[in-house]
Amino acid sequence: MSGTVAALAFTSALLSAVATVLIRAGLQRYGPFTALWINMLVGTLGLWLAVALTGGPGHPSFRSLAFFMLAGLIGTFIGRLLRFMSIETAGPSISAALVNLNPLVSTGLAVLLLGEHVTLPLLAGTLVTIAGTTLLSLGGRAVGVRPVLLLLPLGSACCFGTVAVLRKMALDGAGVVIGAAANVTMAFVAFTLFLLASRQHDAMRCRGRSLVYFVGAGLAENLGVFLVLVALGFGAVSVVAPLTIISPIFVLLLSFAFLRGLEILNARLVLGTVLIVLGVYLITAFK
Repeated sequence: MSGTVAALAFTSALLSAVATVLIRAGLQRYGPFTALWINMLVGTLGLWLAVALTGGPGHPSFRSLAFFMLAGLIGTFIGRLLRFMSIETAGPSISAALVNLNPLVSTGLAVLLLGEHVTLPLLAGTLVTIAGTTLLSLGGRAVGVRPVLLLLPLGSACCFGTVAVLRKMALDGAGVVIGAAANVTMAFVAFTLFLLASRQHDAMRCRGRSLVYFVGAGLAENLGVFLVLVALGFGAVSVVAPLTIISPIFVLLLSFAFLRGLEILNARLVLGTVLIVLGVYLITAFK
């Protein structure tokens, strides 16, 4: 089962990277509010279609749905919004590095709230993987940002780390499909109401190439979150969360191919890759 968990987590990381690159491309003409609204719309429609195709919602408990909806507000709404804003202001590489500090939050909460046990190799692997991801991501971008802008991806990391635990708790009384649908629907409704209340109706309009990018990002992002939920059904939060943070590797590779002027090969990239491989080995080999 550990191989299945790893495959799901790695695939989710790849999809997250695809979404990051597509979002960055679409943000050339539209803002992060538009990117996020389309992202949530795609997720809401796609997941409710999946609910219908898989036999309906079943009989989820109110407690589990409440946890999923809370996770939608914290992670899908606030967390993604901060992430999208950081992609625009700090760039995809720095954003990916700092957002992927979220396993530190989720691992700590899993120990405190779920009673999970974190072994020394698992903790060491988490820290080494985070260090490697940070080196690899920061080494791929030569442009600095103002320190205050780093609060955006750091805030996103805190949100994502928190919802990993909430979603694990929610899976006790609800299926993955209906849970994911409740998650993104709550976020979509809340964000739409926010845009209407703040009279930012134009953020819900998009066309041209950016629309294609944002729709593609929405498909990739929401499928990636769905795979994380499936992985959480098989494995512990403290294992699933660290394995998903390799996304910056894929961000750099995709940036080489589709985003000009972002990355060059240097010592940080090499060292970061070595550390990530070592970290993943520690996490999986001694589980």
